[in-house]
Amino acid sequence: MKLIFEIIGWIGAGLIILAYFLLTHHDLNSKSKLYQGMNLVGAIFLAINLFFNQAYPSFAVNIIWFFIAVYGFYKIFKK
Repeated sequence: MKLIFEIIGWIGAGLIILAYFLLTHHDLNSKSKLYQGMNLVGAIFLAINLFFNQAYPSFAVNIIWFFIAVYGFYKIFKK
């Protein structure tokens, strides 16, 4: 079971890092659904891993990151 949570965490970390790289490289912009989706899924995957590993401060940061991504989606779909 621990391996599953580690894989989920690594996927989450990879998604967030890839999203940031693509943003920096100008392949995505902060208003794109793909960018917000990568951040949303990445944050929730990392949060799952961090909760499982009882890393509660980092868990809290990723929950906040998740809600920022939700807000980003809200702004995109509001238009």
